[in-house]
Amino acid sequence: MSLVQHARERWSSVLTLPAPDRVDDALLTLGPRRPHTFGAAPDGLRPIPGDDGLPLLGHALSYVRFGHRFTRARTRDLGPVWWMRSPAGRAVVVTGPAATREVLTNRDKAFSQEGWRATVDAFFHRGLMLLDFDEHRAHRRIMQEAFTAPRIESYVAATVPVVREVLPGWPRELRLYPALKRLTLDVAQQVFMWARSGPEADTVNRAFVDCVRAANSFVRHDLPGTRWRRGLRGRAVLERWFRSNLDARRTGDGTDLFSALCQARTDDGEAFSDDDVVNHMIFLMMAAHDTSTTTAAASAYHLARHPQWQERCRAESDALAARIGDRAPTVADLRGLTSLDLVVREALRMDAPVPVVMRTAVRDTTVAGHHVPGGTRVVVAQAVNHYDPGCWSDPERFDPDRFGPARREDRTDKDAWVPFGGGVHKCIGLHFGTLEVTAILHEMLRRYRWSVAPGYRLRWDNTSLPVPVGGIPVRLSPR
Repeated sequence: MSLVQHARERWSSVLTLPAPDRVDDALLTLGPRRPHTFGAAPDGLRPIPGDDGLPLLGHALSYVRFGHRFTRARTRDLGPVWWMRSPAGRAVVVTGPAATREVLTNRDKAFSQEGWRATVDAFFHRGLMLLDFDEHRAHRRIMQEAFTAPRIESYVAATVPVVREVLPGWPRELRLYPALKRLTLDVAQQVFMWARSGPEADTVNRAFVDCVRAANSFVRHDLPGTRWRRGLRGRAVLERWFRSNLDARRTGDGTDLFSALCQARTDDGEAFSDDDVVNHMIFLMMAAHDTSTTTAAASAYHLARHPQWQERCRAESDALAARIGDRAPTVADLRGLTSLDLVVREALRMDAPVPVVMRTAVRDTTVAGHHVPGGTRVVVAQAVNHYDPGCWSDPERFDPDRFGPARREDRTDKDAWVPFGGGVHKCIGLHFGTLEVTAILHEMLRRYRWSVAPGYRLRWDNTSLPVPVGGIPVRLSPR
């Protein structure tokens, strides 16, 4: 039997498996395990354990199929620092609150963002997440001016009318994820660019989608008919659009994020160049759109599976509507929806929209007593922390009250719950992103009840950022 045939047959057997609570045996027999350590460790440091996985593919298919169940199984078997292989080569994986903190805090600047740049830079060049060290700090300081409390209030005010316009057009049976993806893209265009209708907006929309899809492409060359080529052309369209609107946004009084970045200036007089604004806008559109979609979809799925929580959240939304009438809810109103906040937090724990973050060791360093050679790709699998039994009670169970004031399990360790990353690269838009999801779910609760088929269970495709297999089919019942 050839190596390729062996890999195909072993993987085919896994594709037929259900998504069990513990998948150790299935995962760890995908390929012949020949454990060996990663490099030689100096005296006093531990080498990093791991194995090559399947021929040619390494552990890539295991991760695509099982996501954080795979990384959790490996952590149980090998400890918080281990290595794996994919077609891109070897990478060291870091899990658990303590080891995660070492990498994300990055006090000695041993880890760079090169891991991200290698995957998405062609389409999201010099976005905030891709910058390092002093340059990142300087750009973040300027960008913070676009995420002040008054700015976030204006973004929420622009979000709610879009949601109210779109939701009534949903059919009674739909696939929730693609519907939410279209909705959050509409919101992003309105909040970020104040441009939602007409041929020009449609062109920008298509170009943006092409960039996102290209970043997930297996064929990473500029060849005819490929996602990669469409993504490169989409990037060019976006650059032209933003550049053509720069002057008007710098001198106007718009409340959109594009205007905010054009006009952002620190007390020291620091501001973004034209190139900076263009690069950050293209990146922020991607970052906000994808993560908000995943979070809203996961939250809605869990509300469908747990109707008692759906009714509890709906009661609070109805009470808010009775108090404010037809007025769009403000930031304070949305933050007062405490049950919905618990649900969103629990969905972020169970189905993290960004389950891993990438880094590269710029020199020899250590993590949790293990030697990490310079040049090593490092993957922080932060979703593993969300199921750490040392931090969470019965972590497989949907239990939003774990975040309530009586328990606050998320405070057992500062890095037990890290859906927005950590350290200096913690998501700068986390407050608006959470409010956007809350606003969408609040409006859904007011308009519909929804359910999934009794036997349906959510499963994620982890080829890139998590995407639900089948799109989450739901049935909507108008109220």
